[in-house]
Amino acid sequence: MGKRSSRSQSQLLSTLTKKQKKHLRDFGEEHPFYDRVSSKEAKPQICQLSENSDTSNSESESESEPEEVSGYHKLLATLKNVSEEEEEEEEEEEEEDEDALAEAEMNSDSDVSKEEETAAESAGMQDSNVLPADPKEKDWDEPPGTSQQESPEEFTDTKHESLFSLETNFLEEESGGHCPLKASQDPFLQHVNKELKEREIQAVATNPKTTQELKWPTLGQLVFSSKFQKLETFKPPKDLDLKALYLQKPLESTWTKTNSQFLSGPQKSSGPFTPLQKELFVVMNSYRDLFYPERTALKNGEEVRQVYCLHAINHVLKANAQVLANNSRRRGQKPGVGDDDDFRDQGLTRPKVLIVVPFREAALRVVQLFISLLEGDSKKKIIVSNKKRFNGEYGSDPEERPPNLKRPEDYEAVFVGNIDDHFRIGVAILQRSIRLYAPFYSSDILIASPLGLRTIIGADGEKKRDFDFLSSIELLIIDQADIYLMQNWEHVLHLMNHMNLLPLDSHGVDFSRVRMWSLNNWSKYYRQTLLFGALQDAQINSVFNKYCVNVQGQVAVRNVPLTGSISHVLVQLPHVFQRMEADNLASVIDARFCLSIEMQSCLTRSSTSPPTLTLCVSEITSRRRT
Repeated sequence: MGKRSSRSQSQLLSTLTKKQKKHLRDFGEEHPFYDRVSSKEAKPQICQLSENSDTSNSESESESEPEEVSGYHKLLATLKNVSEEEEEEEEEEEEEDEDALAEAEMNSDSDVSKEEETAAESAGMQDSNVLPADPKEKDWDEPPGTSQQESPEEFTDTKHESLFSLETNFLEEESGGHCPLKASQDPFLQHVNKELKEREIQAVATNPKTTQELKWPTLGQLVFSSKFQKLETFKPPKDLDLKALYLQKPLESTWTKTNSQFLSGPQKSSGPFTPLQKELFVVMNSYRDLFYPERTALKNGEEVRQVYCLHAINHVLKANAQVLANNSRRRGQKPGVGDDDDFRDQGLTRPKVLIVVPFREAALRVVQLFISLLEGDSKKKIIVSNKKRFNGEYGSDPEERPPNLKRPEDYEAVFVGNIDDHFRIGVAILQRSIRLYAPFYSSDILIASPLGLRTIIGADGEKKRDFDFLSSIELLIIDQADIYLMQNWEHVLHLMNHMNLLPLDSHGVDFSRVRMWSLNNWSKYYRQTLLFGALQDAQINSVFNKYCVNVQGQVAVRNVPLTGSISHVLVQLPHVFQRMEADNLASVIDARFCLSIEMQSCLTRSSTSPPTLTLCVSEITSRRRT
């Protein structure tokens, strides 16, 4: 990217718009998109080199060859003009600092350091790898139903692109010199730095699952299990200190206020967590897989959502802080000094957390919790890009609800707000900033429904399909799993089959920064899965037992119902129950079908006095015994 001609201060003030002035103030030079290019064609000039020229061959070849178009300029060619409405909103939000602008205008292009030019070029190359050059080729990341006028907004948020780029940011710029992740007892560091051996991975397929049961005060009966050799269990602590949980800043101060709505009354003395949240977070923070089948919309649904959002954003902030800290170390390190293995802190792709929720309303609440956890009671508001568009697409209008619609309480709790089940959104997070509608390969957290993911993943044989963004998911959260049984459980199974596969493309990754267990295709053994539902179903249990192979182990809540729900049903007719014998679980369906056929043939048999259901049952039972 060549230097642009310098202009006088008076010329700049008269010709630049407010957006150009802001870019000049931030970067010390005009944006290359607004370069003035002469329409006249330059005449070719022929110059002859002297025979005694001492210039190197590489320099002469670079000068004679035509300049290649960089990825940064290719990206700029795809940008659309911002609408007038957005431009007016940005002008209202931006406060022009004339003193800072005057200082930026006085700096000529010759004063721009080589480090800034290198950072800008690397950011441009990164964006060119993330974003497709042809707008027609990015349909895979467009939410279905989005108009063509709205779709480019997902990829033209250049205002915050450099802010959320982990490759060009440094720790001291983002967190004021705070150096995190120094404690060796941090569960995050213990988990990601744990090294497995080849023989341990090979033995997982043949090792029997080791289990142990414990009784916890709130969660009840817990089953600890693991396919690895060593199974470790623990009991919940009586007192939970926030400092002992290794929460990343600013979560230590914001969590108490965000969770204050659940700490009223007798639970206020239990600390910053409710008894249920305390035990759930202790399991989550140990990076074990968790299956909690007692999450209901009326009772404890919001409590569970609060605690898993805290764990998700804590994980992302720690992972990003580790990358930024290593960026700063590499920046100050002399070339050729040190070991590259010390900087392995990333996966093959950037997305780390996948949150699967059934409706847009749930995604809206998750994002609102993220904003509350980062903002808290601070007077300084965090940067949330594309917030207005997000509220418009994921919010709901109370006037659209039918006025005379009467439904049970559990129906109102589950189907509240926007119940569209086809959506997906990428979220990029730093300590004081959130970027919504980020491209998937520039996002830290993906929030989507099973249907929204299925349309991206596609099926075998389809040309437009992509599942590389699932290759480095370190935390998978599946909330309200019982609702997916009523939607399409096949989408959940399809998603699980494509989790943590090796990507088909590099997507601009620096392989010297990728963790070794990710390069060895062992990411599924380091992925933590949190599964929440309202019931214990065979299909949900199958997903937890088959796809959850975390090296830290699994924890499942297995409370036996004390009273059956059938006792609460009041009808005028007596209930008749017939015990049905089956050899195994797979033959239950066939046995039930055969029994219903026999019952139907017995009831429809021609007779002067038709037999009753009780007689048919006794007849079938005696026939089977003989």
